[in-house]
Amino acid sequence: MASILMILNLILDIAFWIIIVQAVLSWLLAFNVLNASSDFVRSLYGGLARLTEPVYRPIRKILPDTRPMDLAPLVVLIGIFALQIIIGNNARALM
Repeated sequence: MASILMILNLILDIAFWIIIVQAVLSWLLAFNVLNASSDFVRSLYGGLARLTEPVYRPIRKILPDTRPMDLAPLVVLIGIFALQIIIGNNARALM
């Protein structure tokens, strides 16, 4: 059982870093630090957006519209941290 909890924690860590990289990449594109016409940047951002959009979509429906700033990644990161706390507490209880 502890192995399953460790694997779930690893998956949550990977999801955390995907969200962070996508947020930083979107800021770099918004401030024209990276060139959006670059094939690599465009494909990287598109791939990250396809990974995160199914998670963000239901959250965006619930949150109020804050047009210049997207709060869905923040809500997802808080959810990831909450799940990691729950997994950590359950892992300690099993050992």
